[in-house]
Amino acid sequence: MKTYRLAAIPGDGIGGEVVAASLEVLHAIAARVAGFRFEVDIFDWGGLYYKKHGLMMPENGRDLIRHHDAILFGSAGHPDIPDHVTLWGLRLAICQPFDQYANVRPTRVLPGVTSPLRDALGLDWVIVRENSEGEYAGVGGRVHRGSPLEAATDVAMFTRQGVLRIMRFAFDLARSRPRRQLTVVTKSNAQRHAMVMWDEIAAEVAREFPEVVWDKMLVDAMTARMVMHPSTLDTIVATNLHADILSDLAAALTGSLGIAPTANLNPERAFPSMFEPIHGSAFDIAGKGIANPIGTFWSGVLLLEHLGEKAAAHRLMTAIERVMADRRWHTPDLGGTARTADVTAAVIDAIHGAND
Repeated sequence: MKTYRLAAIPGDGIGGEVVAASLEVLHAIAARVAGFRFEVDIFDWGGLYYKKHGLMMPENGRDLIRHHDAILFGSAGHPDIPDHVTLWGLRLAICQPFDQYANVRPTRVLPGVTSPLRDALGLDWVIVRENSEGEYAGVGGRVHRGSPLEAATDVAMFTRQGVLRIMRFAFDLARSRPRRQLTVVTKSNAQRHAMVMWDEIAAEVAREFPEVVWDKMLVDAMTARMVMHPSTLDTIVATNLHADILSDLAAALTGSLGIAPTANLNPERAFPSMFEPIHGSAFDIAGKGIANPIGTFWSGVLLLEHLGEKAAAHRLMTAIERVMADRRWHTPDLGGTARTADVTAAVIDAIHGAND
């Protein structure tokens, strides 16, 4: 029997609750679909670790998880610690050195969930976010702190190789989907250097994928198109910052940030990839047992697909859809009263009862 080693990093706030629930579900799907099992190592990194040690994770943390088959992540963010410390100290400290440059975020309205859009018909997207450079490259600094001359810079760094590889990934993904359609998001009217290079490389790569129909959209106009004409979109590729914002909008349009998944992929598999829900640590509901675990379950679907366990991924997604179609299992973010444990038990029941 195949054994997959998972590194589980619950992180902060509701991260511990949804990761624990997701591990239950992953063990259940492994038991239901013959041929593999999970061996899990849990790492207690995050805000509480920082309060004890002054670091979000140990200095050798990446070495401890480097040889796992995948990483399941909860959330990073603590009300007592500045956000840039938690983000750069944990999540980005894993994503960037492990070269998880393709951030993939499926977005669609699940059965039983109501979108705030009047007409969400056709809202079935995949947003591809460049995850290693761009506006979040970490290049910049501050000088003359506290003085009238204080200045700060954050430099958006775009490399030809970085843009090439994310464009090829996005075009290849678009080619694999039924509509074979890609929208490239840009802001080259105002950002006349890096974003113009982004556009030029998109046009170059498009010639390698003649079967993909593609168009280009300024990021501000893209927000309106997502709301007004969702059915005109399918696969979307955008920079680190632009896709970060657009994917939160997309999640809200599908009913709740609590149901949105993320895969941080190293497509070449030189390093483990990391899977996480899109939501944050949500300290306002932490410990109340009402966090929506669906985003983490759906991230588990992406994890299974990445491991090549297609049948298990399909069964888990079918179970998620079946449970969401029944409003008894909607948590408060979806207007329901179900608790995390209720949703988890319902999904596990659906895993064992779903038809092949």
